[in-house]
Amino acid sequence: MNDRLREVLEKQGYGLVGQHSAVKLCHWLRQKLMKGRSCYKEDFYGIECHRCLQMTPWLDCNQKCTYCWRYHGGKAEDIVPDDPESILDGAIEAQARLVSGYRGIETVEEAMWHESREPNQIAISLAGEPTLYPHLGEFIGLARSRGMTTFLVTNGTRPDVLSSMDDLPSQLYISVDAPNEEVYGNLCKPMEPGLWDRIVESLAIMPSLDTRTVVRHTLVRGWNMTDVDGFARLVAMAEPDFIEAKGYVFVGYSRMRMTIDNMPSQDEVRDFARRMEDATGYVIAKEKPESRVVVLTKDGKMPGSVLP
Repeated sequence: MNDRLREVLEKQGYGLVGQHSAVKLCHWLRQKLMKGRSCYKEDFYGIECHRCLQMTPWLDCNQKCTYCWRYHGGKAEDIVPDDPESILDGAIEAQARLVSGYRGIETVEEAMWHESREPNQIAISLAGEPTLYPHLGEFIGLARSRGMTTFLVTNGTRPDVLSSMDDLPSQLYISVDAPNEEVYGNLCKPMEPGLWDRIVESLAIMPSLDTRTVVRHTLVRGWNMTDVDGFARLVAMAEPDFIEAKGYVFVGYSRMRMTIDNMPSQDEVRDFARRMEDATGYVIAKEKPESRVVVLTKDGKMPGSVLP
């Protein structure tokens, strides 16, 4: 990674791994350690958020989404990609370093702190686009061989990767943040032509992938909350196990491009989810106001535990 990117991310508390990977403690991991409060992924899907490793194997991205709170200066050009084992080992070591300062705090349980240093779940969702890492399937397979579950969050622009991975994640998210190509171009700022068609292709192959699947809509007031029928058509194509309606939050670098008026309330997120019920036949199963998220399933029920 370039020196400017390294400087920015280190100041922001990232643990950098190799040439193009990084780890950062999730807000909810810190909340679980300090106050016993869990994230929506723990409440919805049964992971333990204090044992969740939030990381990316590839800091660069092929979109520059207007609502993204991450730094957009990442570049991973002209490098030989790091091998999966060095990334996984380095990420676990970085996590242990980042949580080291929480030991001894009065409200932090010693046993939970030790567990946080030994993650058993990886959220491949920190920054960049992970499917740009050429050994992603091997990385996921290595994590599984060590008894770790994986949640992969992708923007869906690499259907070739999703269809060819020998090892799929425990749960696959595709971020579908626009109901049509016009909104996609304006909101997600693709860095190369043809990415919308690739997202549609990824959604079309989603039903054939042997893993648990999620379509996530990041909702931005004034940008993408009106064309519910457009979103519903994409959901019908993907047939996901879950739909997540999640409100944009006015934080980080997004504050340079958005205003606080673009952040929907939980009532607005819930209203969108209810309209999605009518348009898709999915049923609201659960919500977490602290995370501005509502989840819908085909039968309104949640599984309660992550897949092995």
